[in-house]
Amino acid sequence: MKSLPHEPAANSQRPQLIAATEHSLPEQHQPLARARSFAEPLIASETLDTGENTLAHADAVAAILHTIGGSEAMQAVAYLVYACDHLTKPQEVIAKAFGEQFAGLAVETTKLVRLQRQARLTQLAAAKTEVAIPMAQTAASQTESVRKMLLAFSRDLRVVLLRLASRLQTLRFFAASKLPVPPALPRESLQVFAPLANRLGIWEIKWEMEDLSFRFLESDTYRKVALLLDETRVEREAYVEHLRTRLQDELKAQGIAATVQGRPKHIYSIVKKMRGKSLGFDQVYDIRALRIVVASVPDCYAALSWVHSQFSPITDEFDDYIARPKANGYQSLHTIVRDDHGRPIEIQVRTQAMHDHAEHGVAAHWAYKEAGAKGYAGVSASSDYDAKIAVLRQLLAWERDLSSEQGQGVFEDRIYVLTPDAAIVELPQGATAVDFAYSVHTNLGHRCRGARVDGHMVPLNTPLKNGQTVEVTVVKEGGPSRDWLNPELGFLVSHRARAKVRAWFNALATGETVARGREAVEKLLQRLGKTAIKLDDLAGQLGFNCADDLFAVVGKDEFSLRNIETVLRPPEPPPSEDEIVHLKKPRNAAQAGKGGVLVVGVDSLMTQLAKCCKPAPPDAISGFVTRGKGVSVHRSDCSNLREMVAKNGDRVIDVQWGTPKATLAAVYPVDVAVQAQDRQGLLRDISEVFAKEKMNVIGVQTQSVKGTAWMTFTVEVVDSGRLSKVLATVADLNGVRSARRR
Repeated sequence: MKSLPHEPAANSQRPQLIAATEHSLPEQHQPLARARSFAEPLIASETLDTGENTLAHADAVAAILHTIGGSEAMQAVAYLVYACDHLTKPQEVIAKAFGEQFAGLAVETTKLVRLQRQARLTQLAAAKTEVAIPMAQTAASQTESVRKMLLAFSRDLRVVLLRLASRLQTLRFFAASKLPVPPALPRESLQVFAPLANRLGIWEIKWEMEDLSFRFLESDTYRKVALLLDETRVEREAYVEHLRTRLQDELKAQGIAATVQGRPKHIYSIVKKMRGKSLGFDQVYDIRALRIVVASVPDCYAALSWVHSQFSPITDEFDDYIARPKANGYQSLHTIVRDDHGRPIEIQVRTQAMHDHAEHGVAAHWAYKEAGAKGYAGVSASSDYDAKIAVLRQLLAWERDLSSEQGQGVFEDRIYVLTPDAAIVELPQGATAVDFAYSVHTNLGHRCRGARVDGHMVPLNTPLKNGQTVEVTVVKEGGPSRDWLNPELGFLVSHRARAKVRAWFNALATGETVARGREAVEKLLQRLGKTAIKLDDLAGQLGFNCADDLFAVVGKDEFSLRNIETVLRPPEPPPSEDEIVHLKKPRNAAQAGKGGVLVVGVDSLMTQLAKCCKPAPPDAISGFVTRGKGVSVHRSDCSNLREMVAKNGDRVIDVQWGTPKATLAAVYPVDVAVQAQDRQGLLRDISEVFAKEKMNVIGVQTQSVKGTAWMTFTVEVVDSGRLSKVLATVADLNGVRSARRR
């Protein structure tokens, strides 16, 4: 491809940001020459993954840093970064030769180089295969991760500046060599590196990186616009320079001291505006653009008034961002006017302070340029993410000397590590290999048993650091340790991972409850000789969606097995007409019946206490006339009684307990259910309570499931009212969880 020219920046001013961030690098004698000599034997014959010679790349990066104002010391680090890959202990070796500060910056930058290289290779591999690489993220999410990762290292902005210069050189190399460009590289440059250069006000890098990236991504469109610009270049440059000189001289004649600068439009910027506003090339007003910088706000409006008096303003294209600053603090007057030949010219008017803010302040924020309010194509940044950027930009304005010793990075709450497949994983600061495993996949976290970080075995609670490659070892089956939930042991930092571990233990507890309920139901079915019944069908008859739902409530002792017995052994069918007992009218108002029960309004009728609910005084009771067995007396809250009443309500009869004299010697069997932690001596302790209270135990059923004892006592009582006090005493015994009447 024929190299196409770019427009030179007219009267551009080099930003002063670079040198202001390097105070932490100590002055040394000829650091650049020493660093190159140190690195040359290590990298002279090496090549980068792009195919470029490593020493040639380092030479070019140092030259770019020099162009944008980087000190000799910072240029020296460009060589040390690439030497790190060929040193066994780079931190120690470089520190001995150049000092700790040089070593720290070189090693930190190397971490970022490796992270971004592996992320790019992952995307390239994913693009070549139809099957997704395990644990690899999508290209879009990887690009976003690279963006965040790059900014995570910005607590020392020199790292970012070194990477910006390196990326620009990589783009230049592909442009010059005509080698095929991996699509991920220009896309990442356009979406991550160029916007960051824009934020930092490094226009020399920003515009060239945008144009080169766009050239690789859309070569045909790039060529068309470049040719359109080239056709009118000489005439346009001469016109802009003539206009710049005229404005500056005539404003001075009006008593307004002003500096007028040309503002050339670059190819990517032109295309973005054409697409964002659906314009043709000849409709892009600011291909010819000037900026007027004056001393004060009144001078801004005076200069604007003069410009409007000399040219024809386009009313709809005027914006007063001085009276109404943008949300990010940007201030300036924007107007578009036409000259005598009808050619549009964009003119901005601002003070020097406004210009400095626009060049180096919060106006470099994505909300202004990359995803502007008027709707350019692009990716909008999240408010939280941009808020952090705004903080960083203000830190740059207020405290230029950001260094690893003095400043605190505003992205230190996140770290970025790699999977063995080179996918980037974002984690909270202080995260461990267990956090990492859960962020990749829940099942991987559950089965995690060991970890390697950069190839070395480490304890699972070792805090991870930016740029490390993490690999976990797992077992085929198993679950998390309860120790992981202990904050003092430091296994988990991520709230999401903690929630997954808790969910696993909750599910485990539910499984144990279901198993306990299943065992109780199956034993009941065996006792009743009903093992052939389908458990799901039984659950459906009882109103449950599935058998596990039934087992869960039985296991928690929230559903009585007597309900199942009732379903499996329904009450006898109603008697035929000739079997119905015809009740006589009473001669007396009340008469005592068998068992101390008084049957009201019925004479000489046989009675019996129901075995299903075992009523005892002073329980509320009701009678039910059975076929051939007289009146069955139930507790009024008996579920069996409710079902019989629903079917044969006319067979219910009023009953009540007899007088104290009649029931003085009577005792009544009642069932008591006890749930407790199984232990030695439990049955003895409970029996002693009943004996002390002079309640005779006539039957005991016990079963133990995984350490929990389920016990049913049948005791004889004279008065069920005393039973509540006795059960309270039983409940106070060691290990007893509940004691209640059934």
